[in-house]
Amino acid sequence: MMAAQLAREWTGIQQFPVATQNKLFELLGKLNQENVDSLTILILGKGGVGKSSTVNSVVGERVVAVSAFQSEGTRPVMVSRSRSGFTLNIIDTPGLIEGGYVNDRALHIIKSFLRNRTIDVLLYVDRLDTYRIDTLDRQIIKAITDSFGKAIWNRAAFVLSHAQLSPPDGLSYDDFVAKRSEALLKVVRQGARIKKQDSLASSMPVVLVENSGRCNKNDDGEKILPDRVAWIPNLVKVVIDLASNGSKAIFVDEKLIEGPNPNERGKYWMPVIWAAQFMLWKYIQGSIKQDIANEPKPAWELRGKAVPARKI
Repeated sequence: MMAAQLAREWTGIQQFPVATQNKLFELLGKLNQENVDSLTILILGKGGVGKSSTVNSVVGERVVAVSAFQSEGTRPVMVSRSRSGFTLNIIDTPGLIEGGYVNDRALHIIKSFLRNRTIDVLLYVDRLDTYRIDTLDRQIIKAITDSFGKAIWNRAAFVLSHAQLSPPDGLSYDDFVAKRSEALLKVVRQGARIKKQDSLASSMPVVLVENSGRCNKNDDGEKILPDRVAWIPNLVKVVIDLASNGSKAIFVDEKLIEGPNPNERGKYWMPVIWAAQFMLWKYIQGSIKQDIANEPKPAWELRGKAVPARKI
């Protein structure tokens, strides 16, 4: 289904300020030096957190419909853009929550959509201006881990939208971002069952984005956040760093889509189990025979048997 979709020319890159364009071409040149000619980014998260808006911002075009008054689509959408021999694939997906629960059906649709494709980078999108973490966040992380494996987090980054904000009283912007980031990383450690001493638990990058028109700009016309970082080239840099970090990309094959075959579980242990059962049965059988042989005979069993003659 996806293979049939042809990549269009990435003309949207020309809509960025010259400074942003130069940074993006430099980053794409790094991939070219590593003989990487394509990159597939999977976008996951709850509904209404800015997934589609982030796709539009990175591509530089309105490629995915975004409306505050319409519900999200029910199926994933892949946007493919090509530039100078390089193809960028970004897969926008429906929200993973429905009716207050993790939408397992949506995850299965996403995996089926990704059949025979490789996930190079996962961007998990949430909002910076959300102050609380609840059990639902952990359940989402667990569901993603169960669907794609724990290794998916080796190539993942948190993307926090709505980053053009003023923190609550008493906190600086940097302190607020640090606390929100640590809370999210803790959720990943819990939901994905990652040990705290594991390097993965502390190495996952957090990227801030602001897709609205109220985002501030620097002297070069680039969109910047309160930390003065031009966020579009920064996000692309993080994506490329993840794709080049030496970890293995996630290939979505039939086994990943359908899950492990229950008939395959423990099949390699069956000969050992059978041998152990046989030896245990032989031991029990021998013990029973020994107990019978050593058991005193009752009087009725001895009746009628010859009694040894007494000596006079």
